[in-house]
Amino acid sequence: MSGTKRENIKIGSKVMVVQKQDQRSGKLTEGIVQKLLTKSPNHHHGIKVMLQDGIVGRVKEILINKVD
Repeated sequence: MSGTKRENIKIGSKVMVVQKQDQRSGKLTEGIVQKLLTKSPNHHHGIKVMLQDGIVGRVKEILINKVD
């Protein structure tokens, strides 16, 4: 699932993000969403999130979406 729509991403979801310094290489980092940082309902580069380990990046792929 794509990470461009805020409604698709929940706190606790397992996602793949690209960090700012990895945008050129496209290297992805896996983690669990702790906080949604993008306020708009969608963003063409991906919703910016903070992962549980403090990494900030834009969601490129949602692996497991937490069910409320």
